[in-house]
Amino acid sequence: MATATVTSAPIDKEWNEPPKVTVQAVPPVQVHDTPILNVLDESVHYGDFRDDLARDGYCVVKNVLEKEKALKYAEDIKDWLESFGLGYKRDDPSTIREECLPIIHQKGLVQAYGATHESFTWGVRSEPAVIDVFAKLYDTEDLICSFDAVNVSLANRQDLPANGAWPHQDQDPERGGLRCVQGFVNLLPNGPEDGGLLVLKGGHKVSEEYHNVFRNEERGFRWTNEIYLFKETGLKWLADRGYEWVKVDAEPGDVVLWDSRTPHYNASPKQNTDRFVVYVCMLPVSTATQDDLKLKKKLFEEQHGHSHWPMALQPFIKEYLTPMRNGKPDPLNTWKPRQPPQLSERGYKLTGIPYIKAEA
Repeated sequence: MATATVTSAPIDKEWNEPPKVTVQAVPPVQVHDTPILNVLDESVHYGDFRDDLARDGYCVVKNVLEKEKALKYAEDIKDWLESFGLGYKRDDPSTIREECLPIIHQKGLVQAYGATHESFTWGVRSEPAVIDVFAKLYDTEDLICSFDAVNVSLANRQDLPANGAWPHQDQDPERGGLRCVQGFVNLLPNGPEDGGLLVLKGGHKVSEEYHNVFRNEERGFRWTNEIYLFKETGLKWLADRGYEWVKVDAEPGDVVLWDSRTPHYNASPKQNTDRFVVYVCMLPVSTATQDDLKLKKKLFEEQHGHSHWPMALQPFIKEYLTPMRNGKPDPLNTWKPRQPPQLSERGYKLTGIPYIKAEA
């Protein structure tokens, strides 16, 4: 299959003028530019999920995994939660509290405890049908995958407040164009009241215009340049142009994808159904430099994670992510998986390691 066409050409002259105001995190995680992906065109009829993704900025790819297989991965996550020996029992709602669980972020994210390289995490990433979704999107089998988090949002938690809205896009406002398609594999039934992803339908289409309008607005703390947090002024600008928030529902085994420019956030479950997903983002290996691939190799061998960018632009910062229990680093967090993965040949390629060129 042919490799997806990529280009580093600027969108327009105005967009590439130096920003007048740039506020970075301290310390900043400034990452290199990435290619624009010429893989979606709304004027083209694909006859599959790509039509929705191009038009709406997100899509649900139905029945990628068999329902029973997806539910089995969810049970594997529950096995993992029980394996810490803190008292969590999947059939006992009274154990859904911090002292019985590994420390889980309010938003359900699990980035520590080696979760990013657990056997179930890599199992989901390596599923041939999951890889095929991205192979179709980019028209190439030569892909690399993110070493990203899982989401374990347990329903009926009384010890954590529900998420407030935190609309954002995971793309540098100074770098436009389609540069990344994010995604996750959904493992449990996920309806309107079950928490999960909310997207601003079609918002990707005005991303570049939006940032030209708001480029001088003061920006707060950002741990990396590859994120933008929307303020009320910007949200009103979008609402005035008719863009509306949509809760994305999915069944076990569905894959959800969204354009990184699409404003989005996740919400907590409101009723009795847990939300378990494995974040999976793939890009053509051609979007990564050799230095990127060497960093991925180091992270893989050290069983360390990084953000959704498959070229390892943002390794997880342990100082930010260390789970704290009773005011101290949780001794149960070794940053290593409890059951390291056994990768298939196709899964191993997703690490990027086979694509590292031998030194001359």
